[in-house]
Amino acid sequence: MFKILGLIVGVLLLLIVLGGGLFVYKVKNGFPVSYETDPADISIPQEGIKVLLFSKTTGFRHGESIQAAKEVFGRISTEKGWFLYNTESAGVFNSEQLNQFNVVIFNNSTGRVLTDEQRLVLQEYVENGGKLIGIHGAGDDSHHWDWYETHLLGAKFSHHPLNPQLQEAQVSLQPGIDSVLSRDLAKEWVHTDEWYVFFEDPASRGFQILYSIDGDKILPSGNLLFIKSKEFGMGKNHPVAWFKKTGKGKTFYTSMGHNATAWGEEAFIQMLINAIEW
Repeated sequence: MFKILGLIVGVLLLLIVLGGGLFVYKVKNGFPVSYETDPADISIPQEGIKVLLFSKTTGFRHGESIQAAKEVFGRISTEKGWFLYNTESAGVFNSEQLNQFNVVIFNNSTGRVLTDEQRLVLQEYVENGGKLIGIHGAGDDSHHWDWYETHLLGAKFSHHPLNPQLQEAQVSLQPGIDSVLSRDLAKEWVHTDEWYVFFEDPASRGFQILYSIDGDKILPSGNLLFIKSKEFGMGKNHPVAWFKKTGKGKTFYTSMGHNATAWGEEAFIQMLINAIEW
C-alpha cells in the first residue's frame, strides 16, 4: 500500500513539475503556432484615422483585459469616427495593407506572433512614419525581437511582483510632455496593476517618460520558490508609460493594463486616446 501511495505521490509531483515547466516556457517563449500569411479580407477607407488593434497571443494571455480593450476601442472609434480593424490574425502585416493604417496597437500581445518577414514589414512601417503602441503584456520577455525591444520598449523586462501580484500605486504625470500627449491627462491617479520591473530605465535609451510611480512604495519582489534572483525593483522613479520618435515614426508603450478594470478608468483610457492621436 505504501509503495502504491508513494508511486501516486511521485507521479503527481512529476505532473506538477512538468505543468509548471510548460507554463514557464509558455510565458517566456510562447507556444509554437501557425502563422497567418494570407492578406486580410478587409476594405480600408482612405480618409480618417485608421487603427489596427492586434490581440494575438502565443504566450500568457490576458484574456479579460484583451476583451475589455476591444470593447473600449470599439466604443471610442465609433464616437470619434475612426476606422478600427480588430484582429488576431497576422495576415494584415503586409506592406500594402499595413501602410494604410495610422497606428498599430499590440493589445497585450505576447509571444512570437509574426513571421520574420512580417516583423520586417512592421519595422519598415514604423521607420517610414507609422506608429506603434504596446500595452502591458506587449512588453514582457516573450517576444525575442531586438528591434522591438530597442524601439518600442527601450528596456528589457525582468519580472513582476508576486507577493502581492497586484498592488495599488499613485500614477504621476511627468512635466514637460508634448501637448498632444498631455492634453486632458490626469496629473495623478490611484491605479492597481501588475507593475512590470525592467532592467533599465527607458529614459536612458532616449525615451521620454509620460507616467511613473514611486517604486519604493510597492513590493517589487518576483522571487518564486527556489528562484531567489528577483528581489529588486526600479527604485523611486519607476516608469509606467513612455514614448519616442523612431525614424519618421513614433512608438508608445505602457506597462499598465494587466486587469480588465484598467479599461474602466478614464485616466488610463484618455492616455491611450492621446497616444493614438499623437
